[in-house]
Amino acid sequence: MSMLSVEKIGGTSMTRFPEIIENIILWDKQNIFNRIYVVSAYGGITNDLLEHKKTGQPGVYSEFAAHKEDFSLAMRNLKEKLCAINAQYKDAGLDIDKADKFISQRIDSALSYLLSMYAVQNSGYVRRQELLLAARELLACIGETHSAYNSMLMLQAKGYNSTVIDLSGWDDRRQLTIDERIADSFKNVNPSKTICFVTGYAKGTEGIMREFDRGYSEVTFSKIAVQLKANEAIIHKEFHLCSGDPNIMGEQNVRPVCNTNYDVADQLADVGMEAIHPKASKPLEQAGIPIRVKNAFDPKHTGTLITKEFISPESRTEIVTGSDSLIDLVIHDTSMVGEVGFDLSIMQLFKEHKISYVSKATNANTIAMTINEQDCTEELLNSLKTKFESVTTNPVAVVCAIGSNIAKPGILAQATSGLANANVNILAVVQTSRQTNMQFIVSRTQFKDAQKALHRALCEN
Repeated sequence: MSMLSVEKIGGTSMTRFPEIIENIILWDKQNIFNRIYVVSAYGGITNDLLEHKKTGQPGVYSEFAAHKEDFSLAMRNLKEKLCAINAQYKDAGLDIDKADKFISQRIDSALSYLLSMYAVQNSGYVRRQELLLAARELLACIGETHSAYNSMLMLQAKGYNSTVIDLSGWDDRRQLTIDERIADSFKNVNPSKTICFVTGYAKGTEGIMREFDRGYSEVTFSKIAVQLKANEAIIHKEFHLCSGDPNIMGEQNVRPVCNTNYDVADQLADVGMEAIHPKASKPLEQAGIPIRVKNAFDPKHTGTLITKEFISPESRTEIVTGSDSLIDLVIHDTSMVGEVGFDLSIMQLFKEHKISYVSKATNANTIAMTINEQDCTEELLNSLKTKFESVTTNPVAVVCAIGSNIAKPGILAQATSGLANANVNILAVVQTSRQTNMQFIVSRTQFKDAQKALHRALCEN
C-alpha cells in the first residue's frame, strides 16, 4: 500500500493558494495522490465569522451573541467579502460563477438559521447558552467549506480528479460523533485516485468548538490521520520551525530545526508557540504517527520531523522562544511553612477557574506562578485574596531554552552569563530534572533582548 499522508494547510497559506498548488500539491508530479489536505479558512475569515483571535474585535458571532440585530448586515458584508476573495483566484482557474453560487447559498442558509435562533432566544423558552454554542458551531464551519470547495474547483480546472470531503454536516440531521462523521465521510473515498480537500471544521454531537474552540482544525487533522492510519501527519506553515524567531534574532542567525520530539512540541505549546495544538498532538503521539512541520513556500526543505523517540545525540539547545503576555502571580502566607499540601487549595481554585500555569516556584512561605495574562481575572484574584495573606501580580515575560537533550554541565551558567552580559535581570529560573526546558522570568521590557542574548549564548556558538 502506498504511503498515506494527512496534511494541514493554515489560513495564511490558503490565502496564497496558487503558490500552494505549485509548492505542495503539484510539487512532486509523481506523488500527487494519497495525500489528504485538511484546509483552514482563508486568512482572517474565521475572525470575521467569530471574533478576532488576538484583538477581540467582534465578528458575526459576537454581534449575534450581543443581541445586535445588525448581525444580518454583518453576514451580508461577509458574503460580499467571500465573493471578492473568489475573484482573486480567477487566474488560478477558479470557476467564479460556481464558487459565488456555492458560498452565497451557504451564507443565505446560515443567516436563515441564525434569524430563527434569534427569535427563539427572545422567546425565553430555550437556554440561551445552548443556542449560542450552536450558533458558534454553525458559523465556524463556513470558512473551511468555502476554501475547500474553491480548492477542489481550482484543481479540477487543471485537469486533476479532485474531491471535497465536507465534514461540516450541513443539513445533515444525523446525530454522529466527530469520529463517526469522519469514518462515514471517507468510507467511499479512494485517496489514491483523487486529490482530497477536507474541511478543518468537523460537526459532531460533542461539539468541536465547545471543547477546542479555535484549535478545532488541528484536532480534525489529527483525528483523520489516526483513523486512516496515516504514515505521516504534515503541517504546512508560512515559515520554518527555527532555533529562534528570525524577526528578533535576524534571519542570518537562526537555523531550521530538522528533528525533535513530542516533548519539545509540548514545551513550545506551553508558552504559546504551537507547532501543533497539544490536544491534537497526543492522539498522533499515541498512535506512533510522526509529525512533519514544513515551510509551505520552501518545498525543497524537508522540514522538522517530530517523533516520540528522537533524542539529539549531542546536547544542544534546539529552540529559544517565549511569551511576553504573562503575569507573575505571587502568593505569600506565613502559615505555609511546614504545612503539607498547602498549595492544594490554590490548585483547586485554578481548576475552578479553568486556569493552568506556565511555571511555578516555591520557598518556605511563597508560591509564585506565571500564568497567561488573559487568565488573571478579577474573579480569580478575589478568590485567592479571601484565602491567603498576600496576593500580588506583576506583568512579566518568560524566555525559554528548549531541546530534546540540553543536559550538559555548565549550560545554566552559559545561559545566565549570556543574559547578564546583555544586562538582562533574571527574576526567576525554573528547570526540572528532565532538562528539556530552562525558563527565565524577566521583565517584559527586556523580552526581545533576553531572547537575542539567550540565542546568541546557546545557539550561535
